[in-house]
Amino acid sequence: MRSDSSQAFGALYADHHGWLRGVLSKKLGCRHRAEDLTHDTFLKVLANKAMQSLQEPRAFLTTVAHGLVVSLWRRQDLERAYIDALQVQGQTLHGSPEARAEAVQALVEIDELLDGLPPKASRAFLMAQLDGLTYAEIAEELGVSDRMVKKYMAQVMDKLLRRSN
Repeated sequence: MRSDSSQAFGALYADHHGWLRGVLSKKLGCRHRAEDLTHDTFLKVLANKAMQSLQEPRAFLTTVAHGLVVSLWRRQDLERAYIDALQVQGQTLHGSPEARAEAVQALVEIDELLDGLPPKASRAFLMAQLDGLTYAEIAEELGVSDRMVKKYMAQVMDKLLRRSN
């Protein structure tokens, strides 16, 4: 016997899967990506547990799917920037597709970490990590005090620690 939640999910999927796939296919212009994101949307809904009380299932599905589309576009932008940066440095894509995917995933995680932080905190972190600048050099570049740079770095580290727990 299936539980009420399994039945509710099954009905939601049966009633709206084709519709959502069509919406995403039009938005993305790619049937395969649309199918992947439709699948991912329903996986997120399945994990949500509030599914039985949905008053507007299509609005809910659209909201979840929209978040996934934005994440996809953001990831694609980061991947393009990574490839462009390699080309600017005169490098070509070396390594396996898995290694490139891991590099892009690391960039996505850094992007997510920095998202929501004040812009100067994000810039300070990137200057320290990517450019190897000292706090004094960062302070001069940002037009703030060394103490403020320490505060920015503490914000980043705090967010990093909270994220890893």
